[in-house]
Amino acid sequence: MARMPWKARLLAVVSAALVVLVGAPAARAHEERPVAFPDGSGSVPVLRTGEPDLLVCKTDPDDFARRTARFPPLIRDRNERLFARCVRDGYRHVQQAVDAVDRPGMTIAILPGLYEEEPSLPPPAGACAALDAPRSSFGYQVLSYAQQRQCPHNQNLVAILGKKDLQIEGTGADRTDVVIDAKYRKLNAIRADGSDGVYFRNFTAQRTTFNSLYVLAADGFVIDDVLTRWNDEYGFLTFASDHGLYKNCESYGNGDSGIYPGSASDINDGRGYGVPRYSIEITGCRSHHNMVGYSGTAGDSVYVHDNEFDHNMGGASMDSAFPGHPGLPQNHARFARNDIHDNNQDYYRYVADGTCARPPAERGYEQGVVCPQISMPPGSGIITAGGNWNLYEDNWIHGHRRTAFYLSAVPAFIRGESAWSKQADTSHHNRYAGNRLGVDKAGNPRPNRTDVWWDGQGSGNCWQPDTGSSTPRTLPTCGARRGEVSGGSHRLVGEPVKLVQLLVCADYDVRARRLPAGCDWYGARGLARVETQLALGTAAVLTLVGGVLWWRRLRTGRLAGAAAAAGAAGLALDVAGSTTGLAAGYVPALALLLLGAGWTGLGLALRRAGRRGLGRTTVALGVVTLLDAFDKAVVMIPWTPVSPAWLRTLLAVVWVLGAVAASAPGPGRGEAGERPDGVPDRDPDGPRDPDGSRDPDGSRARTVLGTRTVLGTWMLPGIRTARRGRREGPAAGPGARPAPPAEAHGRWPPRRRSPPPWPRQWPWPRSPDAAAPPPPTTSPAPATRRRPAPRARCWTRRTGPGTGCDRCRRRARPRYGSPHGATRRTAGTSTSTYGTSASRRRAPAAPRCPAAATPASSSTAGPWLASTVPGTTCPAARCRPAPAPSPPASTPTTTPPGPCAADPSRPRSGSGPRTMPVPTGRWTSPSPEAPYSRPRAGSR
Repeated sequence: MARMPWKARLLAVVSAALVVLVGAPAARAHEERPVAFPDGSGSVPVLRTGEPDLLVCKTDPDDFARRTARFPPLIRDRNERLFARCVRDGYRHVQQAVDAVDRPGMTIAILPGLYEEEPSLPPPAGACAALDAPRSSFGYQVLSYAQQRQCPHNQNLVAILGKKDLQIEGTGADRTDVVIDAKYRKLNAIRADGSDGVYFRNFTAQRTTFNSLYVLAADGFVIDDVLTRWNDEYGFLTFASDHGLYKNCESYGNGDSGIYPGSASDINDGRGYGVPRYSIEITGCRSHHNMVGYSGTAGDSVYVHDNEFDHNMGGASMDSAFPGHPGLPQNHARFARNDIHDNNQDYYRYVADGTCARPPAERGYEQGVVCPQISMPPGSGIITAGGNWNLYEDNWIHGHRRTAFYLSAVPAFIRGESAWSKQADTSHHNRYAGNRLGVDKAGNPRPNRTDVWWDGQGSGNCWQPDTGSSTPRTLPTCGARRGEVSGGSHRLVGEPVKLVQLLVCADYDVRARRLPAGCDWYGARGLARVETQLALGTAAVLTLVGGVLWWRRLRTGRLAGAAAAAGAAGLALDVAGSTTGLAAGYVPALALLLLGAGWTGLGLALRRAGRRGLGRTTVALGVVTLLDAFDKAVVMIPWTPVSPAWLRTLLAVVWVLGAVAASAPGPGRGEAGERPDGVPDRDPDGPRDPDGSRDPDGSRARTVLGTRTVLGTWMLPGIRTARRGRREGPAAGPGARPAPPAEAHGRWPPRRRSPPPWPRQWPWPRSPDAAAPPPPTTSPAPATRRRPAPRARCWTRRTGPGTGCDRCRRRARPRYGSPHGATRRTAGTSTSTYGTSASRRRAPAAPRCPAAATPASSSTAGPWLASTVPGTTCPAARCRPAPAPSPPASTPTTTPPGPCAADPSRPRSGSGPRTMPVPTGRWTSPSPEAPYSRPRAGSR
């Protein structure tokens, strides 16, 4: 199997998603047995004007005289002569005369009168009542041709089956003088099936449950000066036929269309705009007060000119939306010099109030009731739902409350095509040029609300340069010659909001009285419209998620505040625009412009705050939103398979998930940056002691951390406390590391996973009278068994030159279960260390004390001891004369004085003095070049 192109795969995914989420609308239209197009060898029949071969009349002379009294003399004299002949050797019913036709080229003349065809009118009986045939969605049986011949009146008042070159005409002065009435008891008033060259002229057919005049599979037919009215579906229906001509006809009061050349012979498939001929021509007709004036499901190669379509719900429509029609998708219709105006009727009210649920004879069709059979946007001029290579030139289109031209695509799965390569085969190369929009034939202004509504799908479509308001705001422009397009686009799928609207509005059922909620075609206004609901729901989600993100992470930044305000204004404007008819103006583009600016600013603010991934996604969303505004207001971006609106929708979903994750509190944190234990997440004035006093050098936090470490209660909040104490208040003393500069981490404050500073010697609390550790000796250090240093690895971006890891921060892999570094043991006591890190650097050299000096008492009390050894470092301005050496301690539990003396004046942590065992090993700093070497004495 050949590999599917990526565009086809993309369309497949989108189409499948739409089918799953919304579902394809139920197909309800004309359903017929499988039928093929004629071979095209026939021709359009010509009117014969000689004496008729067969006559049909009623025998009441008084009724006949009353009907002919107003005729012109010549027409009255001819009718009186034919009436005398008919009474003598004519027929009383039209079907009787049709059955008497025994050769091609015969003519049947019907004299003025009402023909109800009483022998054909009763329901089927006997074997005809038990025919085995499938049923359509409307309930009638779809009979084969053989079954139609077997039981011609199961569905037809007059059945013309297989008759060739038959001409049927009325002899009255007007087409209403001869009336064939089915009285809503038959599917069709007249059916011509397989009858090539049939000619209908000068009569009226009315009141059926489907069609008044139905021509099927004919190669050559003419409908001349015929009126059809008051039918559930169609006035005129011609199906799978060629060499056809409608002229001087009229139709009104039909639940679907007045004129329906469905599945016209597809003789121009594969051609461009230049075609040798058209299969059907329609001219001089008027279709009014129907659901739609003209309809053409698979109306291929139809030439429609010099007609009038007015006061319907829609003027004319072509579509590829219903299965079972040969010749799909629709192509090569041509509309020229038609007057299409004031198609603003709204007959859905008869569905809503239950009128259309009554039996057809009780609905009141004669009083103007119409029961729309399919979904139709009221107030539209010409609707093309999935057509190709159609020409709309030199028409007058004015006075519509919705739009003059309506163009949308129809995926192939709607018509029953499952091949992925066909899903985007509609809505291409439709040309709208030279039409007079918003002006009637007399030159009076009659504007349309909008001139164009287009879902954006397809390629090669173009409109005339003087098109007024439209949606989208900018359209591809037609050149002087057919096929020339300026600013064209190639989209595989339409705008998402418009596509959702079409699918929602298609869920209509006249029999179930189901009018889709949310569709403005059926009266939804304001917040009830699906477009407004989508805009409002989107705005609510984005406002909630974005507001929480801004409050928890960005509320202190001016850029983030301005971006949030712009985004909120854009969302509000989008919702407001969706509730009105502003979709044809600049309001949607302005809303997108504000949204795009808001996204972009918010993304930059997130990057500054350290949320780089989410920031990049937000900036990308802002750029795509700005592109969408450009696409809708300036010019459609050419050669893009999908609209920027699709990318914006997908990115918005990703952004919402990322924003929710970024807004959530971290582990061990409460609201507003406070830990569950009540310790503030950050104190701008520096760390505090437990009694509330300040702890500028961070020793209090280190003490707490050391206590937790020794007691084996390792807790992440304690580590964070130590880190923040180190960062916010530089520690004093020889064992304290300075706060790392911002460039050492690449950003400030450092990431949470940055290892906390560790003391150079054990920081557990001791009683005030505890002796200091012994001073270092010059004897060689005992043998220390060292493990190889763990291999370090980079864990953040390079931020500049540093020590230990070649321009990047490194961190040793954990060993022995330690959460932050390798665990080593010294003289029976374990402690944890860190691997090489950019923040672990040699502290800057402090002033050296004189040989006979000791540091003054300061905030270095407690476990942090000041050096008294000459040549070693100590804080500046904290030196004092060294005291006389103390005698050695008499007990083995007392540690002799060390090189640093504690200040007993500063209170210790804890409730009182206590003595704790001192480890035999300790941290040492023999030289500034090796500040963190650790000798280890003996083995365990």
